[in-house]
This record gives sequence, structure tokens and C-alpha cells, in this order.
Amino acid sequence: MANDNGSLQEAVKVYKALGEPTRLSIVQLLIQHRNLSCTEIGDHLNQVAGSTLSHHLKQLTDCGLVEITKSGTFHYHHVSDEMLRRYAPILMQD
Repeated sequence: MANDNGSLQEAVKVYKALGEPTRLSIVQLLIQHRNLSCTEIGDHLNQVAGSTLSHHLKQLTDCGLVEITKSGTFHYHHVSDEMLRRYAPILMQD
């Protein structure tokens, strides 16, 4: 039963993250472009302040929807295909 509770809590975090329009836009952007730095994401979402963008990315990484790859001093964000398939497969459709 504890495993079911963990899955339920995971689902709640994912759906809560996707329920915010800016975070949903970030996920859709990352689906289209695969790997983007924080700066590149900010360029696409030109009305989002840097600190606000960082907050949104943290929410998305905390729930497991977005993963970070480090390359030198750069951090690239990409969507977790597994999490997307599990909780929001409709976003993966063309």
C-alpha cells in the first residue's frame, strides 16, 4: 500500500506542476527542442523573469518531469520521456 501512496504523491506533484501555464509551456518547449539551457528557455519565454524561470524549472525537476545534464558550466534541461509517457502521454503526440 505504501508503494501506491508513493505513486499517488508522484502523480499529484506532476499534475500540479503541469497545471501552471508557464510550466506547461516549458515542457512543450522542451519536447520540441529536446535540450535547452536556462538562457535558451528564457529567450523563448521572453516575458518570464530569470528568478521566476528558475522557480518553474525547479518545480519541474523536483517532480521528475525535467532532467538536467551538465556540460562544462552549462546546464541543459530535457524532458523525462518516462515520466511524460506515464503521466502526460498526450503531450508527446504531434
